[in-house]
Amino acid sequence: MAKVELAPLRPWDDFFPGSERFAKPDGKDLAKWNNRVVSNLLYYQTNYLALAVVVFLVVGFLNPLGMFTAMVVVSGVFLGSVWAGENRAVISNFKRHNPTAFVIAVMVASYILISMLGSVMVFMSAITLPLALVFAHASFRLRNMKNKLENKIEGAGLKRSPMGILLEALGQQEESFQKIQSFLEGKLKE
Repeated sequence: MAKVELAPLRPWDDFFPGSERFAKPDGKDLAKWNNRVVSNLLYYQTNYLALAVVVFLVVGFLNPLGMFTAMVVVSGVFLGSVWAGENRAVISNFKRHNPTAFVIAVMVASYILISMLGSVMVFMSAITLPLALVFAHASFRLRNMKNKLENKIEGAGLKRSPMGILLEALGQQEESFQKIQSFLEGKLKE
């Protein structure tokens, strides 16, 4: 297994090149849209991390206690959902068949818990705003050849990244890994 490597920070003109490299995703072909999002999440992961950190820091300076509360709750709900997905067959099946619904359920559970603690606006601005910006960019940004090549290397297990590990925990890459593993096992048997 390859060691975990952080992807390089992509240049601004690659990350946000202009309107010609952005297009509305095909809402009728959810598999293609999901593939675009996952590919962009893997390729631009360091840029997305930098964007999230900037928003996170700005909100954290404005409301440090609310930020700490939001971090603890979201981390707890996320870790609990990953643990439940690995240890409960029903949740694991739901996560595999409905990955988007699973992520939405985790976000809604986080929102409910944070609203009970009174830090809803911190949650909305520090957690949801970066996620919405990342999802919008990943949905609308068209992939280029370098992006596709990097994703194939990651999918083959030759390279591992923090986003790849996160997507694997959310069940977004299991099928790709299984296809590649089956292909490689077939080649080894020959």
